[in-house]
Amino acid sequence: MQRKDVIRLRDRNGDKVRFANYCVQIIRILFEHAIDLGWRSDNPAKGVQLIKSKAKPREAWPPAMIKKYRDCATGRELLLFELCVGTGQRVGDVLKMQWSDIEDGGIHVQQNKTGQKLWLPFTPQLETLLAKTPKTSLFLLSNKQGTGAWTYRGASHAVRQIRKEIGALDYDIHGLRHTATSELAALGLSDELIMSITGHKSAAMISHYSGASRQKARALLAQQKRTGTEREC
Repeated sequence: MQRKDVIRLRDRNGDKVRFANYCVQIIRILFEHAIDLGWRSDNPAKGVQLIKSKAKPREAWPPAMIKKYRDCATGRELLLFELCVGTGQRVGDVLKMQWSDIEDGGIHVQQNKTGQKLWLPFTPQLETLLAKTPKTSLFLLSNKQGTGAWTYRGASHAVRQIRKEIGALDYDIHGLRHTATSELAALGLSDELIMSITGHKSAAMISHYSGASRQKARALLAQQKRTGTEREC
């Protein structure tokens, strides 16, 4: 395999940006391992540029859409939504949550991506919903048979049906973590406090997710101070 082969593979999958880049990244890792084993002296994927996505950046759900979803959803679809927004965790980590993880009005979580262990207090809305949820399996969100966790594919499809019904296809299931971060930032909380909920490892990620909501909060405060000064004059 040569560099041109990696580039050709990437470009042939250019309509699927995430997959195309994933191919390059995996080949890069495999050939590094081959070098370690003495099978190759070079890595043909090293230095191959990844494709830049032209897709719109993921956005937080606006309050109007959050209300529409809550008004429309029931059962697992509503509980999944409230768990994502209430705990600020990735969908995969939410689907792994078990009833035995609950303690002292919150839930213990170990993030799959980072390995970080967190304890997260429930919001009143989430606590009320959990109290009404029957325990049909070990998992908070179980499959219909009650034999295991709800699959990512099944959960994503179910949520998409509701998004389609309420006109929220621009806001996906992964955007709910963004939504939680934005809500916390809008309250004026520090990066450290927000990270204690979301488990983000860096302030840079918090800034990425919360930039718009923090700007809005600062702008409101600035105008309030401005109008207050004008009244005093």
